[in-house]
Amino acid sequence: MTSLSKNARIAGLLYILASAVGVVRLMYIPNALFVHGNATATASNILAHASLFRLGIVSGLVAAALWLFVPLALYRLLKGVNQTLAVLMVILGSLMQVPLFFVAAVTDGAAQLFARGGYLSVFDKPQRDALARLFLDLHHQLDLANLMFAGLWLFPFGLLVYKSRFLPRFLGVWLMIACFAWLAFSFTGLLFPAYEDKVWSITQPIVLGEVATMLWLVIRGAKPKPVLNAAASPSPAG
Repeated sequence: MTSLSKNARIAGLLYILASAVGVVRLMYIPNALFVHGNATATASNILAHASLFRLGIVSGLVAAALWLFVPLALYRLLKGVNQTLAVLMVILGSLMQVPLFFVAAVTDGAAQLFARGGYLSVFDKPQRDALARLFLDLHHQLDLANLMFAGLWLFPFGLLVYKSRFLPRFLGVWLMIACFAWLAFSFTGLLFPAYEDKVWSITQPIVLGEVATMLWLVIRGAKPKPVLNAAASPSPAG
């Protein structure tokens, strides 16, 4: 295995691991515990499944910590293509996203504190339930804001893949299109929340470009195309 292919597989494994861990809080916990439009039922579910909810908080933090290394691993793989684009990829993919993940974890902690009561029992239960739901909604707003960077980092990433000679160009194009899909979903959720689910159903096949890329990195690695050596070619007969 060449060092290039090894770097590709390491980047792909980190990409898959961080994404798989992050899905627990991003998708599984909301589907399992949150009841749309019912703050009381949501707070009751958080109390009844406190360990699961805490697991969601921890999974979000672990995913954030892992995500620090994903753009760095891709930087090591792609910096030879264009270092400026590779640095921009790291800034948008890691430095801008990870802090917001940790802030979102704090909002989950606040939601659980209000659902549990304790010293916050000075508030009536309907008030605590509403405040718990408020902090969960703030988490969702942070996720939508963070998706702006989750989209933007894909453009330099996709351009690097497209310009490289060791990864398929179609993946680079797919990633650049996915950039605009995430931006569309982010802005729709922030500006027109009633259409958020509809836009997600439309953009979901597009954002799967990331899944295709991470699987390609792990399974196929990176294989540079051979460069023809004109000097070694036989000269035409005179």
